[in-house]
Amino acid sequence: TTTTRGQTLTPPPEQHDARYLQAILTPIRVSAKYRPKFGQGVGAGYSLEQFQVLYQADPFYSWFGLDNPLMYAAHKAAGGMTSVYRQIGIGCEQVFRLVLQDALGISATSARWSYEVTGANGKKRMLHLDGRVPTAEIPNPEAQARFRAWMKEAADELGVADSVFSSLTGTIFEVRQGYKSKDSKRQNADIANAATAYIKSYLPCAVILSGQIDTDILVRYRAEKWSVLTGVVGLNNPLRSTYDFMREIVGYDLAAFFERNSTVLRAEIDNVLRALLTPDAE
Repeated sequence: TTTTRGQTLTPPPEQHDARYLQAILTPIRVSAKYRPKFGQGVGAGYSLEQFQVLYQADPFYSWFGLDNPLMYAAHKAAGGMTSVYRQIGIGCEQVFRLVLQDALGISATSARWSYEVTGANGKKRMLHLDGRVPTAEIPNPEAQARFRAWMKEAADELGVADSVFSSLTGTIFEVRQGYKSKDSKRQNADIANAATAYIKSYLPCAVILSGQIDTDILVRYRAEKWSVLTGVVGLNNPLRSTYDFMREIVGYDLAAFFERNSTVLRAEIDNVLRALLTPDAE
């Protein structure tokens, strides 16, 4: 916010659009280059020509005509669809951290969180979550109080004891574009993350950007003391809606950003899908 001739001028909401769009579009464009690997472990995947050589060399596949370019296109579209969802999630995760930094005034280092675990084989590895807000590092007292009040409401709703809440120093976030899979391994890992978050004095919060989350998963996560926000617009409840939370608590209207740039986002996805549905688009 700046002051000119005695008037306070609020920065336009579009001031970060170019940077945020780049953070989203860069990973999405990766999906257009997706090539299926056909179980061969080839790093870059197979081109149409390589696929046909592979399948024509296999008598069984050749007898059935599976070297057909349309079969290649089907493989590319199937794997590419997964890639599109994954890359959208990666891009939005990056934007989420940028918003935390810009809107709350915390550093890039503070907006990240990781911890070390030791596997059954004795090897240590780092696990990373998608965002963090240490409340003491929010420089604006009003924003800090607002965020802390949201944490208290979320903790109370989850049944977190006051003695536990008093030890919490902030919130860590897991950001997803959606959560439709019932992958038990992923769920168990998230539940382990939540337990570690409380041990490390953080409230765990899952941020789902779409409304696509399985009800059973939603119930299970909340039972395991995850605060879960979903992509419902207009709910006016920052304990339930990702976009209400971003607008009312973080201080940035993420829904308006997506709405404002929807034409660009839709065009990019259209380009990617056309590339994926073409047998061999370079």
